[in-house]
Amino acid sequence: MSDDARFMALALSLGRRGQGAVWPNPAVGCVIVQQGRIVGRGWTQPGGRPHAEPEALRQAGPAAKGATVYVTLEPCAHTGKTPPCADALVAADVARVVIACTDSDPRVSGKGIAILQAAGISVDVGVLAHEARADHMGFFLRINAGRPMVSLKLASSFDGRIATATGESQWITAPPARRAVHAMRSRHDAVMVGGGTARQDDPSLTVRDLGVTRQPTRIVVSNGLDIPLGGALAKTAGDIPLILCHGSKAPTELIEAWKSLGATLIACASRMGQIDADDMLQQLGQHGLTRIFCEGGGGLAATLLQAGLVDQLIGFTAGLTLGADGLPAIAALQLRHLAQAPRFTLTETARIGPDLLHIWARADAPA
Repeated sequence: MSDDARFMALALSLGRRGQGAVWPNPAVGCVIVQQGRIVGRGWTQPGGRPHAEPEALRQAGPAAKGATVYVTLEPCAHTGKTPPCADALVAADVARVVIACTDSDPRVSGKGIAILQAAGISVDVGVLAHEARADHMGFFLRINAGRPMVSLKLASSFDGRIATATGESQWITAPPARRAVHAMRSRHDAVMVGGGTARQDDPSLTVRDLGVTRQPTRIVVSNGLDIPLGGALAKTAGDIPLILCHGSKAPTELIEAWKSLGATLIACASRMGQIDADDMLQQLGQHGLTRIFCEGGGGLAATLLQAGLVDQLIGFTAGLTLGADGLPAIAALQLRHLAQAPRFTLTETARIGPDLLHIWARADAPA
C-alpha cells in the first residue's frame, strides 16, 4: 500500500467515527502529514460541526504549513454556519491536498478543488475513491436522489425465519451478534421498524451498553398509527427523537396524542393500502436523514425491497432451523420470475460468536 493510500485509509477510519451523529452533513475524516509524520487528525464532530479539516488544522497548528492533507471528501466551498474548509486550508498554507472523492453537492462540486488550485496548492483526487463513496453513500443519495441510504438488517434462522409459528423470537442470535447490531445502530442516523414489530416486540430501538450518549432517531412506519401509547417508544418519545410515518387516514386523535408525547409525525402517501415507500423516504430525506438502519419486520422489508430502496442487506444467520411454519424474514414479494428478484453482491462475511454475519451491497447501486 502506498503512503497516500495508507494515510487516506486512516482518514476514512476517522470519518466513520462521525457516522450516525453528523447528519445532514457527511461524516468526513482528515489527516495532515508533515515530512512523513502525522501532525493533525480530525473528523466531523457531532451535529455536523466543526468539520474535519478545521479540527485537523487546529491540532496541527503551525506544522500544517507546507504539509500534505488527506481528506475523504472534497473540502466545502460555501459559507454556511461555518466558513469554507477550502479557504481554511489555503489560509494554513498547506502544500498538497489529497481528496478521496469529489462532492456532488452543487454548492461544492469542483469549487473546493478550484479554490485550492487557484492558491497554488497541488491537488490529487481519487485515492481510495471506491471506499470513500461507500462511506458517503447516504450523503450522496440525499443530495442526488433526495432520500437516505437504507440498510436492511435481518437476524434469522438458517432457513430464513425470524420467529416460531407462535411468534417467539427472542433470541434467535447470540449476545455477540446482538451487540454488533447495537454498534451498527450507532453508525446510522435512524433505526426504523414497521408497526407490526413495534406492537409485537415493544422495542426501545436505542443503542445500549456501548457508552453512546447520542441516540439515533427512532422511526416507526404504521399506516394506521396503531402503535401502543403505553409502550416503550411512547414513554421515551420526549427524550429520544421519534418519527412516526403514517398514512393520510390515520385517526386525528392518535396523531395528536403522539404529538403531545413529543413525537414527530410525517403523513405519507399511500399505495394499495400501504405507505408509499418512495414518498416516505423522500420526506425523511427532507428531514435531513442520510443513513437509516431498518430492522424489519417482514412486511416493511418486502415493501422496501419491492420499491428498490434497499441499498445494503445485513444478515445475521443463526445455526438453527424453525421450519416452514415459522415467520419468514421477508413477506411475500409476489415474484413470478427470478429476473424480478432484487439482486445484491456479497461484500463481507464474518463469524460473530456462534452466528454468521454477511453483508451485501445492492447490485445496481446508484453511482
